[in-house]
Amino acid sequence: MKNNQIDTFIENCQYLGLRKLPAQYESIIDKANKSNVGFLDFIAGVIQDEANARRERSIKYRLKMSKLPQPYKMLQDYDFLFQPKLNKKLIMDLATMDFVRRNESVLFVGKCGVGKSHLARSLAMIACEKGYKVYYTTCADMLNDLNTGVYEKTLMKRIRKYVNPELLLIDEMGHDRLELEVTREAHLLFKVIDERYKQNKSLLFTTNVEEQDWAEYLGDPITTKAILDRVFHYSIMVEINGPSYREHEGKLLQKKYNP
Repeated sequence: MKNNQIDTFIENCQYLGLRKLPAQYESIIDKANKSNVGFLDFIAGVIQDEANARRERSIKYRLKMSKLPQPYKMLQDYDFLFQPKLNKKLIMDLATMDFVRRNESVLFVGKCGVGKSHLARSLAMIACEKGYKVYYTTCADMLNDLNTGVYEKTLMKRIRKYVNPELLLIDEMGHDRLELEVTREAHLLFKVIDERYKQNKSLLFTTNVEEQDWAEYLGDPITTKAILDRVFHYSIMVEINGPSYREHEGKLLQKKYNP
């Protein structure tokens, strides 16, 4: 192609949002000439490459906006053999994201170290890969953020941050026993849960607080009942009753250095 043709070609690619083709068109044409592919196969290959590149950029963007902690937790890295009582089939079914399409939520319950957060973060990552808008927060961070919004008069704006995503992961409820010391904060948690409930939006929730202990933990029995009604109504509860993996790894480390 002549220089003016190349300039026009690149401009058109940029206008159409084709990022891969302008940088690689020469090698793509050379490869097509050597393989003697037909015009349809050639065009189909170019479009497929661009589509794949766009999907990859979209996934990276959604992961970035999700605020999921890094390194990312992969489902294939979860040690199901260490938790034999856990229903692996259920987890794999959840990984299809059908629960999001059905506007259901998933509540992971279990003591510290059993892998609740690993599974929840893995599912959130898969949701990003499947095209869903996801947002991650710990329960303590969300409540601190909303509490700040009360004093700065930006509460509604901050609530939208937790309501707008198609899937919200609230991690580690009960990890910080001081996070709900002020009763007002229980009402802030209710505002998020209630608004997502009204909009039929899915939730991933991890906690080491048993259902019967929520009222004591939240410090407000009336608000607690309202929260529980909404959390459990359309939720799939996954109870993980097993040993702590962190404790297990700690013992292995001690055994390594103190045989």
